[in-house]
Amino acid sequence: MKTTSYYPVIMTEDVAETARFYQTHFGFEVQFDGGWYVHLQSSETPSVNLAILDGSHETIPAAWRGRVSGLLLNFEVDDPDAEYVRVQAAGLRILQELRDEAFGQRHFITVDPNGVMIDVIKPIPPTAEFAAQYSDQALPK
Repeated sequence: MKTTSYYPVIMTEDVAETARFYQTHFGFEVQFDGGWYVHLQSSETPSVNLAILDGSHETIPAAWRGRVSGLLLNFEVDDPDAEYVRVQAAGLRILQELRDEAFGQRHFITVDPNGVMIDVIKPIPPTAEFAAQYSDQALPK
């Protein structure tokens, strides 16, 4: 399969509120707004897209309608420390404080209005124990 695009779609009860959240706090811009579906694109990185969908819309098979659960979005950034300060100042809830992980990440976790966790990450060199688990091309430097 040749994929031409890939992006998550968050099913929610409040499309407008969710879209505003990602616009306000994560720099997304609206590319399409049909009320029941909003397509967002990063203002800084056009290849980064996110969609918001009314979870009760008829486009979703009836048995699968509802709202998102169990989702974690990863945003890799250049400076997680600055982002941490920024989201704290904006009053966003912090689920995981900023910290370094032995497996090769400096990160923190916040949450959107639907309970979708947002992990803001910068790859860092892992400990020797974890470095052996990476392929050569994937090893953070």
